[in-house]
Amino acid sequence: MSDYTPELNLAKKTAKSAAEIVQNYQRDSNYSINFKGKNDLVTEADVKAEEHILSAIRSEFPDDNILAEESASQKTMPEGRTWLVDPIDGTTNFAHGFPIYCISIGLWENKKPQMGLVLEVSGDECFSALAGQGAFLNGNPITVSKRKDPSDALVGTGFPYNDFSLVDNYIGFFRMLMESVQGMRRPGAASYDLCCVACGRFEGFYEYALNPWDVGAAALIVQEAGGKVTDWTGGGDWLFGKRIVAGNPSVHQFLLEEVGNYFDKDEVKARSEK
Repeated sequence: MSDYTPELNLAKKTAKSAAEIVQNYQRDSNYSINFKGKNDLVTEADVKAEEHILSAIRSEFPDDNILAEESASQKTMPEGRTWLVDPIDGTTNFAHGFPIYCISIGLWENKKPQMGLVLEVSGDECFSALAGQGAFLNGNPITVSKRKDPSDALVGTGFPYNDFSLVDNYIGFFRMLMESVQGMRRPGAASYDLCCVACGRFEGFYEYALNPWDVGAAALIVQEAGGKVTDWTGGGDWLFGKRIVAGNPSVHQFLLEEVGNYFDKDEVKARSEK
């Protein structure tokens, strides 16, 4: 088994220094904001943090592939080693001064996750995992919640911001969950949502219209914490398939069964071409 500790150490060091860049922009409140699409923000902080992270990776691992939010063009996972980078997951939160936004750095090799690092900047919470070696929060082991009854569950999700094709179905599903689980939460950063599943704050999480850099690091952290991650059919096409459900084994199964009651077969099926 390969040892990905050097890659994890690089991710930790680089995320920390990128967080300083992001925090400096936050303190100054003097940065440009542009739009990649409807409600899809990119700030100067995103660009500068990504440039810093990519420079560090290329310096140490010049032959590796990189898929990063502000510069990626591929829609499939390359062969070999590929880094997945989101310089600020939760850019809208960041732009409004809302304190949940993350730096997410993952490494996949031969289309399998090997290393994941998510740093929630404002709270200085560093979630990490190496394949087969467990999951950690600030160096301490974490596991998913043991709550099995959905009525005891806290479930995270995200609200669509530029893909409204499934909103009616989504609202129906959301309403059912409001009546079936103990509570619903929407922090606004999918990588953080998944890490909340990993450390037992949430029992489950689901969302659609996500990108690989949103989930590529945090999903491994969930899996290494004892949780399950699938697409909405229960399959493995969640990285590029834009449909993800995660949770401890019991609540994951509950969400997976219920999603089929609110979305038709084509909607449940992952559609990575979109």
